[in-house]
Amino acid sequence: MELEQSIIYILDLLGTFIFAITGAVKGVRLKLDILGVVVFACTVGCGGGMLRDAAIGATPVAAFSNSAYILICVGTGLTVFFLAPKVVGRWRVILFADSLGLGVFTALGVAKGAMFGIGPVGQLLCGVFSAVGGGVVRDVMSRSIPTVLTSDFYATASLIGGILYLALELTEIGLLSKCIIVSSVVFLIRLVAIKYNVHLPVAHTALPVDDQPPLH
Repeated sequence: MELEQSIIYILDLLGTFIFAITGAVKGVRLKLDILGVVVFACTVGCGGGMLRDAAIGATPVAAFSNSAYILICVGTGLTVFFLAPKVVGRWRVILFADSLGLGVFTALGVAKGAMFGIGPVGQLLCGVFSAVGGGVVRDVMSRSIPTVLTSDFYATASLIGGILYLALELTEIGLLSKCIIVSSVVFLIRLVAIKYNVHLPVAHTALPVDDQPPLH
């Protein structure tokens, strides 16, 4: 159990760092000041994990009980802010990092849910909450429709990865191997979706969205 907790902790810090980069870059692209960039880094880096921990009763949440999470986010946010001309233009690298973070946090969330003895559906939701929660809060703060609702196979890739993790729980594969497999699969699904513009079907209406009558 101690080994599993150590693996999860290391993966959690890795995912936090990766997502903090994407949050800080979003803040820079929105032309926020230095505090805003750091806040976005912390929101995306820690938001999903905080939502997951609160949902399963792992309180105080990891980001509050261990200063390493916030310090990583703050350091990452400051680094991205001061290196913005060199970092923000590398959008393809940022997409790669975001896809990797999506996979890591999906695997990590399901694993942590399993450690707390919740059922398969709860474990799956833990994976999705971990992976997309911070991004949803970020998008709400920036007054845009959450990426998870519009992007090509974002939450869907996380769901597929979570289901794969549940299937791997039926085997004798160790925790680290399961996390690596799931993270890799989610990462590849996300990259393929980006490359080939794969997305879920969208409902078509007779009128443009802006012309639809209000709902009462």
